[in-house]
Amino acid sequence: MKKFPLAPQKASVKEVHNTPLIDHYAWLQDKENPEVINYLHKENAYAEEVMQEHQDLQNELYHEMKSRIKADDQTAPVRIDNYYYYSRTEANKDYRIYCRKYGSLDAKEEVLLDANHLAEGHEYFHLGVYEVSPDHKLLAYAMDTDGSERYHLYFKNLEDHTLLVDQIENIADSATWAMDGETFFYVVQDESMRPYKVMRHQLNTRPTEDQSVFEEMDERFFVSVSLSKNQQYVLIDIGSKITTEVRLVSAFQPHSNFEVFLPREEHHEYEIYPHNDAFYIRTNWKASNFRLMKAPLHARSKEQWEEVLPHCSNIKVEGLDEFDSYLAVYQRANGLTQIHILEPRSNDSHLVSYDEAAYYVFGGNNPEFKTQKLRYHYTSLTQPNTIYAYDMLSREKEVLKKTEVPGGYDEKAYITERIEAKAEDGTNIPISLVYHKDTDPHAVNPLLLYGYGAYGINSEPYFNSNRVSLLDRGFIFAIAHIRGGADLGEEWYKAGKLFKKKNSFTDFIACAEHLIAKQYTDENHLCAIGGSAGGLLMGSVMNMRPDLFQAMIAKVPFVDVLNTMLDPDLPLTVTEYEEWGNPQQKEYFDYIRSYSPYDNVKAVDYPNLLITAGLNDPRVSYWEPAKWTAKLRVAKKDDNLLLLKTNMGAGHGGASGRYAYLEEIAFEYAFLLKVLAKTTVES
Repeated sequence: MKKFPLAPQKASVKEVHNTPLIDHYAWLQDKENPEVINYLHKENAYAEEVMQEHQDLQNELYHEMKSRIKADDQTAPVRIDNYYYYSRTEANKDYRIYCRKYGSLDAKEEVLLDANHLAEGHEYFHLGVYEVSPDHKLLAYAMDTDGSERYHLYFKNLEDHTLLVDQIENIADSATWAMDGETFFYVVQDESMRPYKVMRHQLNTRPTEDQSVFEEMDERFFVSVSLSKNQQYVLIDIGSKITTEVRLVSAFQPHSNFEVFLPREEHHEYEIYPHNDAFYIRTNWKASNFRLMKAPLHARSKEQWEEVLPHCSNIKVEGLDEFDSYLAVYQRANGLTQIHILEPRSNDSHLVSYDEAAYYVFGGNNPEFKTQKLRYHYTSLTQPNTIYAYDMLSREKEVLKKTEVPGGYDEKAYITERIEAKAEDGTNIPISLVYHKDTDPHAVNPLLLYGYGAYGINSEPYFNSNRVSLLDRGFIFAIAHIRGGADLGEEWYKAGKLFKKKNSFTDFIACAEHLIAKQYTDENHLCAIGGSAGGLLMGSVMNMRPDLFQAMIAKVPFVDVLNTMLDPDLPLTVTEYEEWGNPQQKEYFDYIRSYSPYDNVKAVDYPNLLITAGLNDPRVSYWEPAKWTAKLRVAKKDDNLLLLKTNMGAGHGGASGRYAYLEEIAFEYAFLLKVLAKTTVES
């Protein structure tokens, strides 16, 4: 297969802990260097050239996936006071239209914002902040038009639909109104893209007059701001990966000073939920999987807390939705999500029931406080997302909206399984599977194995209509619920971070080997996919077992771990020390260096590989996948495909439009089908 190794340039040489680090491709980090941009364009052209013979397949996949998206659709309206808020889509338009009706759903529609108009002239568009004022007269919205995650804030008068002169540049995606409808709080980022300061803006004043109400100097911590559900408090949440703190002020007295709810303590994470005459607190104090506590409004010490839900070793408390007479506790038991309904006045409680053995359930948009109906979402690998209204008193469910999948999708035509693989240390690792009923699960099938395994983020078994294009072509899709995520609780997460990070990689390998042993697939038909920290997973696994996979897709992969973590000036580095470790300490330096994909590229046969990047990505800089690709081109011994595809106008999430995004997925799926078709011919 054609290669074009980069011409050598001056290497970066540095010494850390008496160890020389030589980086021949560090020059790719200079985004202003025309040679860097030329290189990215050259790689893009090469990827397109290689895939050109499968352009018809890409078009076919694109139109298949597009046909499963309902062109004209609408969300289930949400009532706030006398207004019904919703958004809708229109055929052949990439972005949503945000609307409301007054009094009833039969009233005349009022369009508040058409994101399609806002996106005109921009290659990328993302609507971040979208906050209607408490009196429903104003809309604050913020948009990112290049994928950098720096937003421009606007205020719109909803009575005459004109923009206010107030405009604020470079804010983070976190903001809220106070209850006076004139005071607005927003978060700004520092030079390393860390949300670190909360500002207070008074309408009809210049941004230069805005006041800082809180500034976090510890670089490990991010800040966000929100209005409590009962609308009594403006809350500032301050958090690192392992420690949190909350500050609050009356939403009716927004110019008062914020008060600390409970001073931060290392390794203590908590959230507060104001509720009538008390605060409910989700906390990991003496509870690794978290528990639920209650405290009087005046309480500011843990000694005044009263336990509501005790800690349980196999149930993790993940969040809370509070209502006047009920609490909906979102929790996870044995890897599956649950909703636990509590009635504080009677001390009654019950679990919401579901029909499937493997599923994903999560809270919906529940702005109303004085209601006994809870909105929640339910989905599985076969069932499209369904929004229910659950009566917490009668325990009856009402379907508000089930996502329609046009094109004749039949969920009964697909089968799901949940199996387990045994890791190196004997731990059982769950695997979720889905395939078409006509696929023999124990024949040699093409199989796509997904993994993430970091930050305590769970890999949920949810429905994705795009996958149907693979399932209908005989693929099995599998999710490896590896350690590093919190799929089985907080201890599951801790067992895949810092000095235990390699568990994530060996767990994934164990899942792959188990799928082969059980004859779901073989090495010639096994593919893998992961993005960001899941891209790190792909790179590390590929170095450890280059023989195990036929193809891999590494999306915006975090692969230059050592160099990135050694540079505290890069976005997000310092706050990541609590996830990966600080390589300024030799023990972490040695450990990270032992698995960092970029540092462990070797002269072997690697799988067919598709790597993606975003030029404006603030989370995983474009140069990580670019440098990795360049190094692989020189080192690898095989003639397998190695493609780098950089989105030159987007960031971490790739293309932003609902149709443009499908073009990227069609390219990825065509890559897999091309590789496997070649494998079938050769075998």
